[in-house]
Formats: sequence, C-alpha cells, structure tokens
Amino acid sequence: KHSGNTSFETKRTQQKTFQLILYPLPSLKTRKSNPAMIKLLKTVALLSLLSSSTTAFSSQPWGRQQKTLNSRKSVSGPLYADSSNDDDVCTIQILMSDTGGGHRASANALRDAFDVLHPGKIEVDIVDIYTDYGPFWPYNDYVSMYKIMAEYSFLWDIFYHFGATPFGLWLNEILLETFCFDPFKKCMSRPSGSTGKRADMVVSVHPLCQDIPIKILADLDSSGASRDPKDRSTPFATVVTDLGGAHPTWFNPGVDKCFVPSDVLYQCARDRGVQPSQLIEHGLPIRKGFWAAEAKPESDQEKLEFRAKVGMESDLPSVLIVGGGDGMGGIVDIAKAVGDKLGSSADTPSYEMVVVCGKNENAKSTLESTNFGPGVKVDVKGFVYNMDEWMKASDALITKAGPGTIAEASICGLPCMMFSYLPGQEEGNIPYVENAGFGTYSGEPDKIAETVTSWLASPEKMAAMQNAALEAARPSATLDIAKDLAAMVFEAKKK
Repeated sequence: KHSGNTSFETKRTQQKTFQLILYPLPSLKTRKSNPAMIKLLKTVALLSLLSSSTTAFSSQPWGRQQKTLNSRKSVSGPLYADSSNDDDVCTIQILMSDTGGGHRASANALRDAFDVLHPGKIEVDIVDIYTDYGPFWPYNDYVSMYKIMAEYSFLWDIFYHFGATPFGLWLNEILLETFCFDPFKKCMSRPSGSTGKRADMVVSVHPLCQDIPIKILADLDSSGASRDPKDRSTPFATVVTDLGGAHPTWFNPGVDKCFVPSDVLYQCARDRGVQPSQLIEHGLPIRKGFWAAEAKPESDQEKLEFRAKVGMESDLPSVLIVGGGDGMGGIVDIAKAVGDKLGSSADTPSYEMVVVCGKNENAKSTLESTNFGPGVKVDVKGFVYNMDEWMKASDALITKAGPGTIAEASICGLPCMMFSYLPGQEEGNIPYVENAGFGTYSGEPDKIAETVTSWLASPEKMAAMQNAALEAARPSATLDIAKDLAAMVFEAKKK
C-alpha cells in the first residue's frame, strides 16, 4: 500500500510518466478521436502509477534469459497409450485470442496435425474467447489494443512488465475471475463439433487462457460445487507459443501438461511451480508447410525448384525481408538500405531481394516506386500464403523477432537478421538466435544492410549459419505435440 509520503523522485517519475504517455509522438495526438486509444492511454497511466507506487513488488526478468537453448528434451512417442481405435469422435476446444498472428496460427497448425494423424476422429473448436465472450472493454477489445501497443511498443512494455509483477498477476487473476468467469463459462459449456456436448478436452495457446479456464472446468466438472483446480476432471493442456521468453501467466501448476518450445521456457515453467512430470519440450507448433521428420539442407535441385515456383532468379544469392502479417517494424527503411547496398555492388544483377509487406499497402506502394541500383533484382509482395516456399527459395532472412518466423526460418536453414521485437517475450528471442549461432540483431538499417551483404558475400559464413539454424530446428514439433494431445483426449474419453 502507498503510505502517502511520496518522495520527490517518485513524484518526478510520475510526472514524466504522464508526459511520456500522453504526449509521446505527434501521430498519437491525431488519434485522440479514437475511443480505444483514449481508454488505452488512461489505463496505461493508471498502471504506470501503480507500478511506480508498488516498488516492494519485484518480478523475474521474464524473457531476458541468456542461456543456450538447443538441447533436446522431446519425448519420443505419445505420453499415454494410444487409444485411437475408439470409434467415438473426440472434441478439443482450443482457447486463444488474436493478439498477434501466432496464437491462431498455432491453433490452426494443431488442428491440421490432428486431421493428419487421426482423420475424422478429433473435431477442433478454435475460439477467440476474449473477443467473442469478453463482457465489456477492455476484455472484448484486446485485438485492437494489441495493434496499438505493437505500433507504440513503450505501451506494451508498460503493460507487459506491470502484468509480470506479483501485484499485477494478482490483480489480473482477481479481475478476470470477477468479470469474465460467467461469460467464459458460457463459451466453455457450448457444444463442440458434432457431439452436441462440451469439449472432451481444452487446450490453451494464449498466456491469458490458463487460470480462469482451469477454474471453470472445475466448476463444470463438479456441477458448480467447486472452483478448485483439484476438482477438475476434464483434461487441460497449455501449448506455449512463445520461444525465447514468456510472460509468467503462461505457466499454471494446475494443468495436466504444459508443452514448451525451449530450455529457457522449461525453466520459466519450473520457476512458476510447474513440475517436471507436467512439462514436455517438443518445440514450437508451426504451419503445415514447414513440417518434416528431420531438419536437413535442401539439395541444389530442390532450391532451384522452389525458386522457379515463386518466380525468383535461379542463380543469385537472395535475401527475404518480412515484417509480419501487418508489415510492421520499419520495413521500408530497412528494404531501402539493403537494396541500396546490394544495388551498388555491381553493374548487373548480382543479388536478389524479396520484400513481403504483408497488409501494409503503403509500404508496398513506396517500395514498388523506389529505384534501386543495377546490382540487385527487387521483388515486392503484399500478403503471401506460401511463406514456406519463399523461405525455402531464399538464402537469408531479415525479420522482426517473432517466435513463429524464427522457428520456421531455422527449419529452412536461414540465417536471421532481426530488426525489431516487442519488449518482454520477444526480447528473449534475440539471445535464442544469437546463442544458437544463426543470426543477430540490429535496429539500424545501415548496419543491417552491411551485415547481410557480408553474409551473402561469404559462402563459408552462410554455410556455417545454415548448419547452426538446422541444428536448432524442430520440424516435427507440431506433430509431436498433436500426438500427445490426441493420446490425452483418447485416454480421457475411455474413462
């Protein structure tokens, strides 16, 4: 509690916080007519004051661990006896929110894996529980809030680190149970698939879908007599979709299984009280186009075939620049710097640069009208649905430090230059890549251009980084996770 004797330094910090939040950028002033922005800024201001006034609370530096992350803890074979001969259809509800593309992509990947492993036997109900069932603002508006905070990352920094403090975790748990328990219970009670009954199993692929769903399942399983997780009988699993760092809300000791993608997150889960018997490390669930039994370099013929398929030149060293589905992170400045550096290297095309702008039409239009030097062939794309083919056709990748893209790049053996990250969980992805030896980070376009050009000019450097990427890859992770989840639901269905 606040004593009321606020020190001069604390007052000064609070004043600076308000100035930072309310007047950070001219472009923010023009958004004052946006109701979501106004509500968000007020909330950030409140949380900032709470954070500066509760210095007795401390938290681990979640997402900042620096250890090497490439050891293998994957379990070979399913965790439970395979009961898939059962003719009954099983249903799995996957809880998520579209705060970034990775959560839905992971849910879709698991659904696709179930269809491959057990066609027609597992029906999947994927639901954005906050958007569809949140009772009011801010719970039903997390997606638009996320987009604002992703654009102005200092807002995300405040929310993320306040929410990771003991006080922030306690406050979040109390508010969710007070306001969201009943509407979320309605979601988890709804019929799933063709069975006409609620799901046989629940899987979370979002950090805010552990505590309350587990309590709701206890309530449903006990016919309203208890919210104690010990009274839950419906199986519940968490599939963590971050990589080198994660928010503590991902890890709840009340789960049956928690699937983590890296050694760092294995330790984060242990620090939150999740037991080794609950933890499985397979890797990150990724899109179907990247699945494989093992990671191996493409043959020259395979590379040529992928380049022909996407329309790239067959013999030029190439770099692929992506900014995520929304094309964020200063992709125009980076592409111009890289294009200018490669373009000035020769009088005829010696390199190829492909820029995928996602949904950022302004970036696409700007780059399409930019004249680059004769030494580089440039291809600018909008949103693409065959990213696996573009990655397999390229030699190096420039990207934001998103977990899914990094995991997919490692499977393709792509050296990675990272240029932006969200404070918190994505911050840990940088040491993940650097310690594994297949990339580095810089936020300066000129340095990015210089570094990537030096990579492409050195076949020996490229070969070493490619091998390091493949060593870190876990291309069977999605199927491995799905095998274990399927075994869990089949076993539960027998009881």
